[in-house]
Amino acid sequence: MKPTKRSLLFFACMFAVSVGLSGALYAEALDITAVAPALAVTFQKSLPPVWLVTPFIALLVMIATGPLLFHRFWDRHYPKVSVGLGFIVACYYGLLMDGGWHVLEHTLEEYLSFIALISSLFVVSGGILIRIERKGTPLMNALLLFFGAIISNLVGTTGASMLLIRPYMRINKGRLKPFHIVFFIFIVSNIGGALTPIGDPPLFLGFLKGVPFFWVLPKVWLPWLITVAGLLLIFIILDVKRGTGDMKGAEVNGGVSITGRRNFLFLAVIIAAVFLDPAVIEGIPSLQKLFHLPFGIRELIMFMVAIAAYKFSNHEAFKGNEFNFEPIKEVAFLFIGIFATMIPALELIGYYASSHAADFSVSRFYWLTGALSGVLDNAPTYLNFFAGALGKFGLDIGSPEDIRHFATGVASPLQGDVSSDIYLMAISIAAVFFGAMTYIGNAPNFMVKNIAAQADVDVPDFLEYIYKYSLPILLPFFILLWVLFFNY
Repeated sequence: MKPTKRSLLFFACMFAVSVGLSGALYAEALDITAVAPALAVTFQKSLPPVWLVTPFIALLVMIATGPLLFHRFWDRHYPKVSVGLGFIVACYYGLLMDGGWHVLEHTLEEYLSFIALISSLFVVSGGILIRIERKGTPLMNALLLFFGAIISNLVGTTGASMLLIRPYMRINKGRLKPFHIVFFIFIVSNIGGALTPIGDPPLFLGFLKGVPFFWVLPKVWLPWLITVAGLLLIFIILDVKRGTGDMKGAEVNGGVSITGRRNFLFLAVIIAAVFLDPAVIEGIPSLQKLFHLPFGIRELIMFMVAIAAYKFSNHEAFKGNEFNFEPIKEVAFLFIGIFATMIPALELIGYYASSHAADFSVSRFYWLTGALSGVLDNAPTYLNFFAGALGKFGLDIGSPEDIRHFATGVASPLQGDVSSDIYLMAISIAAVFFGAMTYIGNAPNFMVKNIAAQADVDVPDFLEYIYKYSLPILLPFFILLWVLFFNY
C-alpha cells in the first residue's frame, strides 16, 4: 500500500474510533445524569485543580524543546507524548470530575471540527498547483502577502495559507530565509483574516453567537491596515537586504498558471459548509442532537470533500506540490493533545474572566485575551472573555439579542467607562492578532511551518520564532494598537 493511501486509511480509522469513543462518552453521560440530575448544577460550580494544567505546560515545553534538544526521540515518539499527556487529563475528567464526560464530548466535537476543516483544506489545496513565473522580488513578495491577507477574509486564514504557501516558496527558491515563512504566518495565517467572520475561528464563533456579519469590517479595518502595512514595510526592508540569493531559472516577466482548477469547486463547497450550522441557517438538522454524534453535517461534508479531492484531483498538481500527509499527521497528533490538555486551563481562565469581569478595563480585556490567545486556542479564549465582558454590562452570551445590543454599543454602567462595542473590538482584535505570537496560537501556523520544513526550508524552532520574531516585531505593533484604540 502506498504511503498516501496508508495515511488516508489512518485518518479514516481515527475518525471511526472518535465516533465510537464519543458514543461511549455520551452513553456514560446519560447514565450519570439519570442517576444524579443535580450534577448539571454542580458542574457549573466545580473547577479542576490548578495542578491539572501541568500536562498542558509539559506539552508546550516539549513542542518547544523537542525538535531542538532531543529531535530523534521527538520525531519518533511525539504522537505517544501528545496522546499520553492528553489521556491523563481525559482520565481525570472522565473519572473524577462531575460532568467531566460532557466536557470531553464537547472537546471531541471541537477537535473533529478543527481537523475536518484543516484536513479538507490541506488535501484540496494540495491539488491546486499555482505557478508564478516570476522571481520573488521584495515587491512581488509583498504583493503576494497582501493578496493573501485579502483573500484570507474570503476563504479563511487556513484556506489562504494552504493555497499560497507553496507558490510563495517556489518563487523564492534559492533565497528563502526564516523571516519569509514567519511573515507569511504573521500576515496571511493570522492578522489578514480579521475583517470578516469567515477569516478566523474566533470571529466566526462570535457570528454564530449573534455578532452581525458586517460588524467586523468597519470596526477593525483601521487597526488591520496599520498592522498589515507596517509588517509589509518591515518585510520589504528585510527582503531587500536579503538580495537575490541563489535563484536560478525563474523568468522575470512570466505569467501565472494554475493546474487543478476543479479543486476550486471543492474549496467553494468547504467554505459553504462552514455556514451549515443550526445557529446560522434555521432548519439545519443537528447530527449531535439527533444521533448523538460528535460531528455535524458540516464536518461530514468536509471529510467527504477531503476524500473526494484526494481521489479526483489532478495528480500532476499533487506531484508538483510534493504532496504528502506528513504535515497533517503531525498537526492531528499534536493538536489532539493540545485540545485535551488545555481543557482545565480554559475552564480556570473562563471562571477568572467571569468572576473578575467587573474589575476589568478595556486594557485588561485586550492584553489578557491576547496573551492567552498566543498559547491557547484563540477561539475558546475569545468566547471566555466575550462572556466576561457581556456579564460586566449585565448581558448574557446565550442571548443573540443581548449580543447584538452589545456589538451596537451599550453604555457602560460605570461612570467614565467606554461603550460595549469597544470591549468587543478589543477582544476580537486581540484574539486574532495575538494568534500569530506562537506556532500553536492559530491552526494554520503549525501547518505552514510543517509544509516549509517538508520542503527543506530553514524555519525557526518554537522558541526562536518567539524571541527572534514575534516579540520584537509583533509586540510593538500590539502596543501601538493599545495606545491608539484601547488605552482605557
